[in-house]
Amino acid sequence: MGRKVHPYGFRVGVVKDWRTRWYADKKKAYRELLLEDVKIRRLIAREMPNAAIAGVEIERFPNQVSLTIATARPGIVIGRKGGIVNALRQRLEEFTGKHVRLDVKEISTPDLESVLVAQSIAEQLERRISFRRAARQSIQRAMRGGAKGVMVRVAGRLSGAEMGRTETMREGRIPRNTLRADIDFGQAEALTTFGLIGVKVWVFKGELPPLTQARELAQA
Repeated sequence: MGRKVHPYGFRVGVVKDWRTRWYADKKKAYRELLLEDVKIRRLIAREMPNAAIAGVEIERFPNQVSLTIATARPGIVIGRKGGIVNALRQRLEEFTGKHVRLDVKEISTPDLESVLVAQSIAEQLERRISFRRAARQSIQRAMRGGAKGVMVRVAGRLSGAEMGRTETMREGRIPRNTLRADIDFGQAEALTTFGLIGVKVWVFKGELPPLTQARELAQA
């Protein structure tokens, strides 16, 4: 029996908020909406593979779906005169059968977003760059950007080895058992000539106040 716990799900309701916000009163409706959320995220990632998308927040209203796309390259998502984002909106409306509202949120510090760091390492591995070099450079950029700690784990046939193995590199602190710790977790896959190589990244950004206290401070 494994003991792995997702760093984000472990902190939901404590220092992290839900990435999807809606309510379904029946099991069948919940199952269908949950599957639709997964398909929406996959569609956006497939349509914009080079947009450096770190995440998609989904909020549902009666006959409307509100999406917030967090990206380090908003120009690629929006397109010239909003052409790309309008085409994406029409595609999502055809898929869901509901009115779709799209917002684009720019990420000011992409070096601190674990998903983008993992994607960057995976892209370098596909270009046959050494995994140690790619991981070390990403860790150094994140630490210079203000991270308190970074850990990178790669697994697979590293450097073309006959047997797969796991290598871990870290710098700073990664308090994975501390609920107050703001730990961003992301993963990606690199398709190389030797097979798939998995990349996992943990970025520790400091400690946060409890979610209820943060909401009270925001309302005050």
